[in-house]
Amino acid sequence: MASGAGKSAAVALLALNVILYFTVMAIASWAVNHGIERSHETASVLSLPAKIFPIYFPFGNKATGFVVILSLIAGVVGITTSISGITNVIQWNSPNLHAAASSALVSLLLTLLAMGFACKEIDLGWTDSNLRTLETMLILVTGTQLFCTAAIHVGVNDVVAREKGII
Repeated sequence: MASGAGKSAAVALLALNVILYFTVMAIASWAVNHGIERSHETASVLSLPAKIFPIYFPFGNKATGFVVILSLIAGVVGITTSISGITNVIQWNSPNLHAAASSALVSLLLTLLAMGFACKEIDLGWTDSNLRTLETMLILVTGTQLFCTAAIHVGVNDVVAREKGII
């Protein structure tokens, strides 16, 4: 792969991921805030184990809490790794690309975990339109993060091969 094409593809995907992760983080933040504001009035009638958890989500189904919390974590980690990945990929040398590749992999794994719970929430059914938007955005950002991670790893292989004089 020519280094210019890999570099531009990785930067474009990382910039797209910043926007997608920000959207995921905003929707998940809204859901957590909504859950905190409404938990006192709705959880007061629940039995004891449900009263212990400080956030009760009065919307969605049984997987909603996991989806919202994990997507909030994945959004924060995804934004930070995408922004630092842009600066690392722009420099396009071996140490910076290795750092970008490892952080992109961590972000991909967290996003896959959140997407897995989102798929379970879709399977259980009956979700609010905001949660359906969050589930859709998680699926989209997982795909773009997968392509971004692959582009960065191909760039790492290209740069290491050029440094060793193989190509």
